[in-house]
Amino acid sequence: ETDTASESSYSLGRIKKSPSSLTNLSGSSGMASLSSVSGSLMSIYSADFGNVDVKGNIQFAIDYVEQLNELHIFICQCKDLAVADVKRQRSDPYVKTYLLPEKYKLGKRKTSVKKKTFNPVYNEILRYKIEKDHLKNQSLNISVWHNDTFGRNSFLGEVELDLGTWDWNDKSNKQINWFPLKPRTSTMTLSLENRGEMKLALQYVPHPVGGKKTLSTGEVHIWVKECHDLPLLRGNRLNSFIKCTVLPDTSRKSRQKTRTVAKTTNPVFNHTMVYDGFRPEDLKEACIELTVWDHHKLANHFLGGLRIGLGTGKSYGTTVEWMDSTSDETALWEKMMNSPNTWIEDTLPLRML
Repeated sequence: ETDTASESSYSLGRIKKSPSSLTNLSGSSGMASLSSVSGSLMSIYSADFGNVDVKGNIQFAIDYVEQLNELHIFICQCKDLAVADVKRQRSDPYVKTYLLPEKYKLGKRKTSVKKKTFNPVYNEILRYKIEKDHLKNQSLNISVWHNDTFGRNSFLGEVELDLGTWDWNDKSNKQINWFPLKPRTSTMTLSLENRGEMKLALQYVPHPVGGKKTLSTGEVHIWVKECHDLPLLRGNRLNSFIKCTVLPDTSRKSRQKTRTVAKTTNPVFNHTMVYDGFRPEDLKEACIELTVWDHHKLANHFLGGLRIGLGTGKSYGTTVEWMDSTSDETALWEKMMNSPNTWIEDTLPLRML
């Protein structure tokens, strides 16, 4: 499939790095085939904005390497970053880059995390394989974040460069320069944040009846009802469908999808999906990822999504980026856990994942 940002599967229990630098889970569980942790569709925006007063500077250089057909971003260091964790008076910063708009689905790149510093030194190169011609329509978004192991990452500032007007032949543009970090003001990134909403209901059935006997593990039922105000990415046509995965399982068995509803920004799906193998304790570790796509014969385009879970940042003891539910998403999951055999309904805003 051409529309997944990173779907990788490794056998359970083998500790090795996946492309999203997440280690696989080795926790035993009754859930159906816990095959791997995937970066899945990581978020540009899975975090807190506006909670930290942006300050400081970032030093970097960019260059296009013709022989490799690669854009190289050399991230040197940051200086005088804001305090993200006020209680502990610390920041654990890392740098993340995107090429916008995400037309070529190149995803994000990011540096390592530097702990307990407002002046991190990285000296790391982030690379994008992309034809030089394609850069004319792109902006490079470089943002700095505080990595919070137990909560939500905090935005520390960004720089955006219009690559369409960038002079690649100017030697001074290849020099390492300092840029002031700015609050999130980009029209591109702000416009991406209004992605419509999804009306859905969830139900946990602890003791489903299968045939003549009662099953020992429970089921999660997901009733996708409809979406409202989906964004139009190409002209005035929109043919949408919804995919569902229950993380950490990224195997094909975990993936389900609705039919495609054509020519409307307010599609009605009325589609129910059932996932089995859930013990009550598994509900604390799992996350339902629902993603809405615009169906196109060449490639499907991501419109927005939800991640419904407890949002603890961890699954079976392993730190994972996809356990990043918003407070509304978490509230729905908690209500479902606390009210077995009852449909719990809500309408949630779609977001960038």
